[in-house]
Amino acid sequence: MATVLLVIHLMIATALVGVVLLQKSEGGALGIGGGGGGGFLTGRGTANLLTRTTAGLAAAFFLTSILLTLIANHSVQRGSVFDSTPATTAPANGTAPATGGNASKPEPGRGGILDKLEQPRAPLVPQNQ
Repeated sequence: MATVLLVIHLMIATALVGVVLLQKSEGGALGIGGGGGGGFLTGRGTANLLTRTTAGLAAAFFLTSILLTLIANHSVQRGSVFDSTPATTAPANGTAPATGGNASKPEPGRGGILDKLEQPRAPLVPQNQ
């Protein structure tokens, strides 16, 4: 579904760029753009057709953008990088940290970055005894 919608979205974007480039330049821009059009339609009819086509393609572009965003949000797991617990590493002196026999597991739904900041830390510099 997402692939089909993405292909449609790219086709709309390409058509939108083409229609915008076909429109007559109002600012002069050194005389480029805004050629006669070879008598395809009158000046007013061409402007009206291109304006309506641009508006329709722009609306379709926004709609497909929103749909692609909704599809992407529904297919991604919720969570944060900060919710995962970091791997424990051994201290530099080679001894394993003493955890005791009854190491408690964190409560479900806890373990975010703020909870990790609240945990007491061991001193960085060993105290003289």
